[in-house]
Amino acid sequence: MITTRELVRQNKRYARMRWGSALGPIALKVLGNFTERFRFSVADGDLIFLDNAWYVTHSGLTSLARRNRCAGINVRPVEPFCDPSAQRWAFKATVYRSRCCKGFVGYGDSDPSNVSPLVHGAEMRVAETRAVNRALRKAYGIGICSVEEIGSLTKKAPQPTNGNGNFGGRTLRDRLCQLIRQYQLDATAVKSYATEFCGVKTLRDATREQVEKFVIHLSEQAEKDRSGLLCQLNSYSNSKAGAA
Repeated sequence: MITTRELVRQNKRYARMRWGSALGPIALKVLGNFTERFRFSVADGDLIFLDNAWYVTHSGLTSLARRNRCAGINVRPVEPFCDPSAQRWAFKATVYRSRCCKGFVGYGDSDPSNVSPLVHGAEMRVAETRAVNRALRKAYGIGICSVEEIGSLTKKAPQPTNGNGNFGGRTLRDRLCQLIRQYQLDATAVKSYATEFCGVKTLRDATREQVEKFVIHLSEQAEKDRSGLLCQLNSYSNSKAGAA
């Protein structure tokens, strides 16, 4: 197993490659501290750097729980605060660090007003993920927010009126770039994948609705099976290399 000191060096080196000049000495110091305490890996997507702050990811939290032999996680809806007709959901998650642990509780909520427009219709899954993330952060003493909670901390951006071009508008483009950074994806391969998914010759020809569906699809695929997604994206890179 790689030593903690080497992991710190690797994380800082990889972080500089990913985010460059945006990383100041304080950000690198914080990265080192979290690496030493929790053995997070930047290369594996456990941490991402957005808007001058570090965020832990859902995969990073679950990996931490697995390394620490977490005994289990219980998740259930908080029915008095759920309204399926309004897509309003609230969940309670309890993390048990060991079999004798009384449990660490976290709550997560979501509705159309505090999630990205790109995941409207998936509010229930967002609320469940937020609850699990908050319970895990409490159980293992992690003070930084998880990236899946960002939607509840930011205001909704105004929706563009154009139907195509520019990846379907600034909001979609920003969300796509965020996914690429979060899951360490190859941007060129993602563009090829999007073009094929939308059934167009160039991505500029795709409608906003087509691109929106692709972004939702990519987000779900990356969360459920990142390894499978990377293999799929590699096929586009290999095809281009073969054609060359």
